[in-house]
Amino acid sequence: MNIGIVGYQGDVSEHVELLEKLDRQYKREINVVLVKSVKSLSTVSGLIIPGGESTTMYRLIKEFGLFDAIRQRGLEGMPIMGTCAGLIIISNDDPNERVRSLGLLNVQVRRNAYGRQAESFFEEIDIDGIGKFNAVFIRAPQIEKWNNVTVLAKYDGMPVMVKDGNIIGLTFHPELTEDPRIHEMFLDNIRRGRDVSTGDIDWPLYDYV
Repeated sequence: MNIGIVGYQGDVSEHVELLEKLDRQYKREINVVLVKSVKSLSTVSGLIIPGGESTTMYRLIKEFGLFDAIRQRGLEGMPIMGTCAGLIIISNDDPNERVRSLGLLNVQVRRNAYGRQAESFFEEIDIDGIGKFNAVFIRAPQIEKWNNVTVLAKYDGMPVMVKDGNIIGLTFHPELTEDPRIHEMFLDNIRRGRDVSTGDIDWPLYDYV
């Protein structure tokens, strides 16, 4: 399957490495596509919007005509996962006027809520359907309001991973770990074409190294 990563800026190579690990070690038959145009977007079955600088990412997806195209594919049911800045892009409108969000996930976020880069931290969280996961928070946004989404994980009482059908949003950076289970969940969402957020679906929990 073709998995796209918005490829202008941010943690692009880290997402590529995790997907290539799944392909190489666990035979997932993944082809990674760096999405920088509407044409490349049209070739993928799922899309990751990585962490990075949300205002820069927004400007570039607007400049290259991807904003409306990504929104349309998301509304049509294509699985999309946004991590950190990617969450800001897929959420409801950011109060920051420099970023118009896609409105694909019914959450409102506050940028840099956990402090600046020097205040980055690791925290073990419990993710529904996955279990314990060492999350990396770097200039992370905070989900302040949410409605009609499934909360998959919390930190300090606030959601840090949420899902609504084909859309997944995370305030942290799973790509900065060597643990590919979140990416596996995303891939399984693409393969099965249905909600995998509940515990009654026996998606494969592999013994990752």
